[in-house]
Amino acid sequence: MQRITITIDDDLLTVVDQLMLERGYTSRSEAIRDIVRERGSREQTQTPDQLCVATLSYVYDHATRDLARRVTQAHHDHHDLAVASLRVHLDHESCLESSVLRGSAQDIAKFADGLSSQRGVRYAQLHTIPVTLERAEHHHGHGKSHHDHLHV
Repeated sequence: MQRITITIDDDLLTVVDQLMLERGYTSRSEAIRDIVRERGSREQTQTPDQLCVATLSYVYDHATRDLARRVTQAHHDHHDLAVASLRVHLDHESCLESSVLRGSAQDIAKFADGLSSQRGVRYAQLHTIPVTLERAEHHHGHGKSHHDHLHV
């Protein structure tokens, strides 16, 4: 780890200190590292071929004609992206669904745009995290196993 010195305006330092209090960081360094990490992650996921994991969360009106079927069909049509989904019934009309996705940034964004633009879908939010894919060999109880691991 490198130690650096920065010059920062008083107003920006107040923002960093407020962030520390709100999120429970123990130092300004932790807060600044997190800000830089988040910005770097956002920039990486702008590259169309960047491999990512993501969460897509959205609220939808389950009574909207055919919407539940279309949401389910979208997941089936993109089974290569959709890892898992969780659906929570919020009230008599609204469901919150959160889907874990894995694939290229471009494919994930296209899938998310397609779902979030459906009539009856509200409050859609996509959060992407860049990852690398590494082939690993290790033991899982009985003999050696070769498989891929995602690294953040």
